[in-house]
Amino acid sequence: MNGNDAINEATGEREVKRLDFRGGPFAAAIPLVFFIIWAITLSVTNLVTERALILGIVIGVGIGLFFVKSKWADYAQSLINGMAQPVGIVAIIAWFWAGMFATLLSAGGLVDGLIWFGFQTGLEGGGYVVLTFLLASLFSTAVGTGYGTVATFGILMYPAGIVLGADPVILLAAILSGAVFGDNLAPVSDTTIVSATTQDADVPGVVRSRFKYSVFAAVPAALLFYFTGGGGQTGDATLIAELESEVAASGLLMLIPFALVLYLALSGQHLITSLTWGILAVIVFIIFMDVPLSSVLDIHRDSAGEAVIEGALIEGISGYFNMAILILFIMASAHLLEAAGTMERIKDFFLGIIKNVVRRAELTMFGIVAFLNVFITINTAAEIAAAPFVRKIGEEMNIHPYRRANFLDTVTSALGYIFPWSAGVLLAWTTIQTAAENYDYVTVVSPMEVFPFVYQGWGLLIVMFVAGWTGWGLRFKGKNGEEVKPGDEK
Repeated sequence: MNGNDAINEATGEREVKRLDFRGGPFAAAIPLVFFIIWAITLSVTNLVTERALILGIVIGVGIGLFFVKSKWADYAQSLINGMAQPVGIVAIIAWFWAGMFATLLSAGGLVDGLIWFGFQTGLEGGGYVVLTFLLASLFSTAVGTGYGTVATFGILMYPAGIVLGADPVILLAAILSGAVFGDNLAPVSDTTIVSATTQDADVPGVVRSRFKYSVFAAVPAALLFYFTGGGGQTGDATLIAELESEVAASGLLMLIPFALVLYLALSGQHLITSLTWGILAVIVFIIFMDVPLSSVLDIHRDSAGEAVIEGALIEGISGYFNMAILILFIMASAHLLEAAGTMERIKDFFLGIIKNVVRRAELTMFGIVAFLNVFITINTAAEIAAAPFVRKIGEEMNIHPYRRANFLDTVTSALGYIFPWSAGVLLAWTTIQTAAENYDYVTVVSPMEVFPFVYQGWGLLIVMFVAGWTGWGLRFKGKNGEEVKPGDEK
């Protein structure tokens, strides 16, 4: 056994070389189990960071080395094979392009434009909370980053909402809900990309099939935000005028490149192609809007004579470096489960429960994704860990890749901004603490206060559970890979 995965000459598919572990196939899960425990510990102690999570998975992989009965070289080679899987590489490259596009939109003033539009409505209380939810949904869909939405709207829209009489807890929940909406639906979102690529589905098709679920959750969420979002104390006119003076309408022009990317992606263009045209369009707008080109790219020497590279392009790429490393190690750890036969054992266990009943299969997928999201606090990492289970169960039941991707992403996107120890909620909590340092009228609410009111997240969970229970939206895979309704798959 040389540790290299072989290629089946008949099918062209990769055949995974078997690894043996002390304690049986489930001992291969030790790296991931250690990582989950590590992530929970960091979360409950409010010490979670992407770098700390990377350290946890590295330590877990190191511990697993002492449980393998096969040659250590085979274990190491299996890790490398796991990292080299096209699914992970494609996702990482797409993140880099999406990151550049998102930061360029911000540099061009899209956030200011959205905030300006919000002020022009003159809404207060619950109306302002609804507007915040809609704008956060639009922004997160445009830039594809829920975390970026939380950080941006937490600094700008949250203080303004306090002044305009919004309930602080519901207002923060609206920002988190907007992040959920975009993380779930945006073609350039990392969770959308991962859910599609891990299930062998195209991103545009996944987005189209997912739209109905997102809207079904968003409509009641908006109504709930309207009726529960008031009750705060309205600030004085001086504070409102101060906030209004910080934003401008010109940034709304950035919606044109955003619309271009959406159009290209949804019309079937490759995601990298769509984003490249979007990036070029943003740069052109920035030039004509007299925004300094240094905001796009700035290479210079600092006061100490050291070379420095700054600007939206490098910031957009570097923002995903830690996540890329984390994903590679999680991919490697998940590959150990496949090499040891653990995945086959788990799949057989669930198939025994499912007993060829599609409803049980879909509810099992729902449960597995939810369970892993309880422990893994970064939604993309949880999605990567759950993806092999969803794929194997779904393929056994011939469930279409779009449907599998939707279960994977909607549950992950929702829970990533609901659990008090999740990275999205902790980021929101940290952000409004920063806002409180700048505005003495800002009320800081705790993660435990906000999680019951993330209506979009809870709505998505309910919608997908009902979809799995009733078969609403169920599609099977046809002979040529097309979607077919139940009864038409044969």
